[in-house]
Amino acid sequence: MKSYTRSRKLLGAARPRIFHSLLLSTLMLTAVLVALSPPGEAQPTSPVVGESILFQNVRIFDGKSSTLLTLSNVLVRGNKIERISTSAIAVDAGTRVIDCGGRTLMPGLIDMHWHAMLIRPTPAEAIFGDVGYNNLIASDEAKDTLMRGFTTVRDVGGPVFGLKHAIDDGTIVGPRIYPSGAMITVTSGHGDFRQLTDLPRTIGGPPTRGEQIGGMAIADSPDEVRVRVREQLMQGASQIKLTAGGGVSSPFSPIDVVTFTEPELRAAVEAAQNWGTYVTVHAFTPEAIQQAIAAGVKCIEHGFLMDDATAKLIADKGIWLSLQPLPDELRTGFPEGSVQREKADEVFPGIAKTYVLAKKYKIKTAWGTDVLFSRALAQRQGAILASLVRWYTPSEALIMATSTNAELLALSGKRSPYRGKLGVVEVDALADLLLVDGNPLQDINLVADPAKNFVIIMKDGKIYKNALTK
Repeated sequence: MKSYTRSRKLLGAARPRIFHSLLLSTLMLTAVLVALSPPGEAQPTSPVVGESILFQNVRIFDGKSSTLLTLSNVLVRGNKIERISTSAIAVDAGTRVIDCGGRTLMPGLIDMHWHAMLIRPTPAEAIFGDVGYNNLIASDEAKDTLMRGFTTVRDVGGPVFGLKHAIDDGTIVGPRIYPSGAMITVTSGHGDFRQLTDLPRTIGGPPTRGEQIGGMAIADSPDEVRVRVREQLMQGASQIKLTAGGGVSSPFSPIDVVTFTEPELRAAVEAAQNWGTYVTVHAFTPEAIQQAIAAGVKCIEHGFLMDDATAKLIADKGIWLSLQPLPDELRTGFPEGSVQREKADEVFPGIAKTYVLAKKYKIKTAWGTDVLFSRALAQRQGAILASLVRWYTPSEALIMATSTNAELLALSGKRSPYRGKLGVVEVDALADLLLVDGNPLQDINLVADPAKNFVIIMKDGKIYKNALTK
């Protein structure tokens, strides 16, 4: 007993030294790991100085104007546009000079409603399938997305943090990703893909499969909402996505329901604002939209069942509306007689009406696709953009998909994963550029066939496609 007591005294006396030693070892190990990490891994979004490239003889769509600018020359140095001039630009011997022959230089396209992890798998594969396989096919789809001329996407729900990291550090090829992380939903809300056999949920119990892989996060109180929001921010979310009303694809989520309570939404908004960013919500109905706005939400996704009064409220409050001209194939992709098909049949007729209301009240409108579970539809990403001419001129549609979308991205503030201006061709902007064989302001269908018409695709000052060299 005396020996045991003496040992405890010695251990107690040694604790400060042991703690100091462990702390010192941890700090030394951290320093070694930082020193050994590749620059891209330690700071994946930091500018990388690359070669200088001069685009000669280009007509410019700058992302803001309804007409092309005068025939010009554009110098890219590193990952930014350094100079634009109608006169010749003197360059050093190491600069790569590309004669563009009067083709159109424009900003890379931006899709504001994308789900990078949900394009190629089926719903069952996305939730219950092998995570490694799902990441591999998402990687291949990311490359295709960039090759369609989409240099930036805002991902509004899915386990995309690893994919984004791999793109940013150069491991794989793909667009810039503004990630939301998991879709935050209530029990039975849009995004809750559990089966009835998974009920009842035990508060504080183990996470479900969808939560484990980061696809969804269930929150049924203001405190739970705060936790879920902060979990996404901790992982690098640039904005937060909640499902404030019912949805089409979720099995137990009626379209007409309002899901989160206003205090729950306010908790999300407060947590996001504390990090300097914003909340966007999935919502169709006037009730869901109005409650979200009352809670301080800055952006509405879809809004396809809104009425005139709700549209006016959105405009008066300066709220963003992220709209999608969904192709009918998304509706008919659900089996006849299924709950999802019935809900799609209810929602889709409202798309055209919503665009009319957005124009009537001059709502700040962003553009996206919301393609799900269909590689074939994803390949029509540019064609979905071109379909906006049902309501807009080609220049209005292209401005929306470049500089306007970039304005919404800027709401992320310091949570933006990329430092620099997107969506425009101007000095000091990030060099995300497309060289188009033709004038897309006259023929927007050029963007529907990127393999043929996008002869150069550049992201972050690096050329990923150059058909002029063939």
